[in-house]
Amino acid sequence: MNNFMLRVEGLEKSFKQAGQSLTVFKDLSLQVAEGEIVALVGQSGSGKSTLLQLAGLLDTPTSGSVWIDNQPVSTLPEKKRTAMRSHDIGFIYQFHHLLPEFTALENVAMPAIIAGVKYKRACEKAAQYLQDLGLGHRLTHRPAQLSGGEQQRVAIARALINDPKLILADEPTGNLDPETSDIVFNLLMEQVRIRRIGALIATHNHDLADEMDRVLVLENGTVS
Repeated sequence: MNNFMLRVEGLEKSFKQAGQSLTVFKDLSLQVAEGEIVALVGQSGSGKSTLLQLAGLLDTPTSGSVWIDNQPVSTLPEKKRTAMRSHDIGFIYQFHHLLPEFTALENVAMPAIIAGVKYKRACEKAAQYLQDLGLGHRLTHRPAQLSGGEQQRVAIARALINDPKLILADEPTGNLDPETSDIVFNLLMEQVRIRRIGALIATHNHDLADEMDRVLVLENGTVS
């Protein structure tokens, strides 16, 4: 069996809008293998964020199935879906969403603490992840004391802290200048490859997309 960290089969998602049904996806299928970094590109409004929400168990499909690490997950009860989001999936967004009153170390450690890791161990692990991302000297700084690129590196460390099998990223460098974007993206790529995580990364940046292992184009409700 191929070791796919993410597999989507026959996905359909429809919404009710003004009394009519709007179909976003129809018979959409894709796979992301262990250690593979896949770019997801498409015009604004094509459904990239919606697809990431479905893959990340933040929403349920109208039909079709989502598999994570070769396990069917789209019909799991909400308690198990929440546990999988905590332990198996790391999310990275365009805006870092760091908690302003906490330090970089505390922001990264928090998901581990919520998942049941003891405080001391969570902080030790968070410090190591921040060190790996070049922020060992910024552990006690709050978000307002960090540059945009540093804030996004903290967000990457936070996504990695629980050793996820899958990273889902929505324009993770879209809010950064080109030079900083390249630095942050290369650090993310390095961590994904070292840790053998699957990654699906939505981006408008075609130069970054071309550096990934594969590029999927989302258009007219399906990928090619």
